Amino acid sequence: MKKHCAAVFAALLVGGLATSATSQDVTLTSRDGGVTIAGNLLGFDGEFYRVETIYGELTVDGSGVTCDGPGCPDLIDFVAELRLSGAAAMGDVMMPALLEAFANRNGYGLRSDRLGDFGFDVELLQSTDGKPLAVFSFSPSTTDEGFADLLANEADIVLSMREIRKEERDLAREAGMGDLSGPNRSRVIALDAIVPIVAPGNPVRSISPQDLALAFAGRITNWSALGGPDAPIALHLPDKRTGLGQSVEDRLLTPAELDMAENVTFHRISLDLAGAIEADPFALGIASYAETGNTQVLALTSACGFDLNANRRNIKTEDYPLTSPMFLYLPARRLPKIGQEFLRFLRTPAAQQVIRRAGFVDQTPEEIVIDAQGQRFANAIVSAGSEIQLEDLQRMINTFAPMRRLTTSFRFEAGSVRLDAQSRSNAQQLARALERGQYDARQLLFAGFSDGDGAAEANQKIALRRAEAVRRAVVSAAETADLERVTLTVDSFGEAMPMACDDSSWGRQTNRRVEVWLR
Repeated sequence: MKKHCAAVFAALLVGGLATSATSQDVTLTSRDGGVTIAGNLLGFDGEFYRVETIYGELTVDGSGVTCDGPGCPDLIDFVAELRLSGAAAMGDVMMPALLEAFANRNGYGLRSDRLGDFGFDVELLQSTDGKPLAVFSFSPSTTDEGFADLLANEADIVLSMREIRKEERDLAREAGMGDLSGPNRSRVIALDAIVPIVAPGNPVRSISPQDLALAFAGRITNWSALGGPDAPIALHLPDKRTGLGQSVEDRLLTPAELDMAENVTFHRISLDLAGAIEADPFALGIASYAETGNTQVLALTSACGFDLNANRRNIKTEDYPLTSPMFLYLPARRLPKIGQEFLRFLRTPAAQQVIRRAGFVDQTPEEIVIDAQGQRFANAIVSAGSEIQLEDLQRMINTFAPMRRLTTSFRFEAGSVRLDAQSRSNAQQLARALERGQYDARQLLFAGFSDGDGAAEANQKIALRRAEAVRRAVVSAAETADLERVTLTVDSFGEAMPMACDDSSWGRQTNRRVEVWLR
């Protein structure tokens, strides 16, 4: 009997599927009647049932069973359901636009239904008879609420403007959703950035991350300290519950060991924030790169680097230090087939164009010619420390002269050799390009750089190890690539080309990187 059960339910797994709105009693019976499973139906994706039983949550291949009970789905006119909850910046505009492009590409009809203040549904319709094929339910709110919905089994995908927090990850693991920080559980689909903004008439045009942090901690209170007029600074930020608002604390204040000032005005709606800044000549705000309205965006500067503007290329390479990835978090459960197809579509060039039109930064790799690197090379010469010799700079420039820089770069979590979230996504993206043969007959050089904290020789060795680690990560992910058709090499230039000062944690983290160069 035990062997028979194993044969009948060979596809039975512990895990889950896209959930239905209400769990109901069902009985699943094997085709020969030898095995019966009873419980509450938690979900059906058109192929697999997910059932809560006395043995725990089970996933059963629908082709091997019949279903009886009030909770059984309609197998003839099955309509897939997928619920997306989280950041409004993603759920209000970008994701619906991507879904529309997906529908157009596949010839599906589209119908939207606003659900009061709680979100909206988008139906995909069969091209032949107009019958519903799938319903994508959107609940645009905040990143916090997206994770709360997931943990409450009220969402299948979280739209997040920040990385998952440890407590959220632990709760998801305990709920059987897997490790949401793993490579198959999270995906960066686009890039945004945290940008400082002022009114168009404000004379200040740049600010260092340190001064920005000090201003929002209430340590700098007058514009005169920033090169502006003698006037108090009025502070504005996104709502604390939004992923962007939380990123300000995580990326700006926490590394500087500072707490938020008490006189900050918080805005739930991004356009309200931009409008408040535009109307107040003495206001200072932090906004999304995609939602700055008519305000003036300040460049980030430092004494050891050069001014970095939040433009598409600097965000894509992570040279702009306050880049903010936009995540999808996917629990360890099966999604409906059409949901899986939609996720695959998000990686296509067509989807990347939609992301750009929505005002965010796409992840399509670009090649930067050597002529566009002049400012970086000039800064390398000006900022070279006493341990960097002329021959070190000459070797670097001679190495890169016949090559182009790829916008795919790699950086690391603070105090760790673990790639940061965007870089983990970049490794997967570069691996897929190698599998497609996109760089066949070309050389890819993984070039390691370090901060200037410590001896130059030791830093160069550390940077080389990081470059080798990135190469291994990419090769490991490129499972089906023919690596004999491409040359993958590593090199290290240590602290020879700083992007920022080493007197702050964000500056050191910005300088610790691995770039990819092509020939």
